[in-house]
Amino acid sequence: MPGSHERAAYFVMITVLIDAIGFGIVMPVLPGIVMELGHVGLAEATRIGGWLGVIYAAVQFLTGPLMGNLGDRFGRRPIILGALAGFAADYALMGFAPSLGWLFLGRALAGLFGASYGPAGAAMADISAPEDRARHFGMIGGAFGVGFVIGPAIGGLLGEVGPRAPFYAAALLATANFLFGMVAFPETHKPENRRPFDWTRANPLGALLALRRHPGVLPVAFASFWWNLASMVYPATWAYFAIAAFGWTPGIIGASLAMVGLLMALSQMFVVGRVVKKVGERRAAELGILCAMIGFVAYIFLQTGWLVFVLLCFTAMQSLVMPSMNGLMSRRVPADAQGELQGFGGSIAALGAILAPALYNPALAWFTGPGAPFRFPGIVFAMATVAALVALITLIAMRRAPQIPPATGA
Repeated sequence: MPGSHERAAYFVMITVLIDAIGFGIVMPVLPGIVMELGHVGLAEATRIGGWLGVIYAAVQFLTGPLMGNLGDRFGRRPIILGALAGFAADYALMGFAPSLGWLFLGRALAGLFGASYGPAGAAMADISAPEDRARHFGMIGGAFGVGFVIGPAIGGLLGEVGPRAPFYAAALLATANFLFGMVAFPETHKPENRRPFDWTRANPLGALLALRRHPGVLPVAFASFWWNLASMVYPATWAYFAIAAFGWTPGIIGASLAMVGLLMALSQMFVVGRVVKKVGERRAAELGILCAMIGFVAYIFLQTGWLVFVLLCFTAMQSLVMPSMNGLMSRRVPADAQGELQGFGGSIAALGAILAPALYNPALAWFTGPGAPFRFPGIVFAMATVAALVALITLIAMRRAPQIPPATGA
């Protein structure tokens, strides 16, 4: 990836890195700021936190294909840079939020700007050969993992000062990312591969109808949905689960999330490419889901907090899943629809993110609240195990789809 391709790849990874830092910074303090603004206890804050996740994911679900199609029409650069500027303003808004209503508005805007992950993934696909895409998507995942090491660690420390401080830090990071992109990010989408913008394709249903003509995409997308639903148990409930199950403080929660990020970054950087090359994308995804399921089952019954850090070393292998699935789908779609595919993939992830907090958080709140028939924080991981099992069965049953030749610019 010489010249501009190399610069573009570095910028995409740095963008994901800084975005992950910003996202991870605020996770340890979300329960605290919800309790502060809502004047509620942990169980009710868990429910409210679930609805915050729903509004974020719902907006991302609706706008993912829009962002992807805009990127296919106008190029990746203006869409990504515009979203970065929006993130900076949004984090500042949430930091100053005087009430829960403002926090909900902030999460809705974050969903809109977060839909830019589709164009970012498409930019990486633009500059990658088909056989390298799983590895390069793994590099993106590795950058996210590194950011998730740094972000929660900083957020946990800043959270000890106050629940709003991490939001201000995230706003500064997003601003720096935008300024860096203005000078460092070249356009990756060739003019000959662009196509007219079509509103009928710039929505989840339209994208689904457009992509179904590519054999093999929808079965992988179905498995991806169930995997996203399963894996969303962590961002939706981990901070609340850790408090309910182990009585952890923001500092310990931040440390656990930092370790997750470190292990997943190492796995994405040094394991994903080798495993995919050895066993193929589909089998690599199956292996990652199986490892995640073993971890889910362990969390159902775990009562000793320090054992979490042992389990994380094993469950980090789930980092195989999304790069492998992205690679599987990207191979089956021509160059002029990569943005549409990545936007649709964002909508799939967002749909899982809509359902996850709507399902997991009320269940966790019920089984840790005063009206529960018995206390059972592990309920959320039992639910995640079922969703992961559906994804695994789908991949095992999926037949190999024929490869799609490159687009001609149509």
